[in-house]
Amino acid sequence: MPRSYPARPIVGVGAVVFRGAEVLMIRRGKPPRMGDWSLPGGMQELGETVFDAALREVHEETAVTIQNIALIDVIDSITRDDADRIQFHYTLVDVVADWQAGEPVGGTDAMHAEFIPFHKVAALDLWSETHRIIAKAREMRRL
Repeated sequence: MPRSYPARPIVGVGAVVFRGAEVLMIRRGKPPRMGDWSLPGGMQELGETVFDAALREVHEETAVTIQNIALIDVIDSITRDDADRIQFHYTLVDVVADWQAGEPVGGTDAMHAEFIPFHKVAALDLWSETHRIIAKAREMRRL
């Protein structure tokens, strides 16, 4: 299914992964927003649970293994074109997880991956929803 002007919403899964007082972040390796900071994640595959999608996407993009996955929130991202047609429609399911193993290395759709201390993440130029999701995940984990 095409990502632009889709016939139905596309499900994406993002993961807030904590290792102590750090959060796993990537630099996007492909458009849109190539080079921008983001959470690791990607599209859910047919027959895959949301948590399995998070496990797979985090590992593919960063080489990190995660555990203790829990739901944070669901975000509707709908973009309309100048003619008011729906150009993009994503249902974004965000989860929180704990680092289990591995050192971050950019892979598949990520040009770079690293654990960043909380105080530095706050200064990153991120989508406002990404900052909100990270803050909500920290509250959930009491970090």
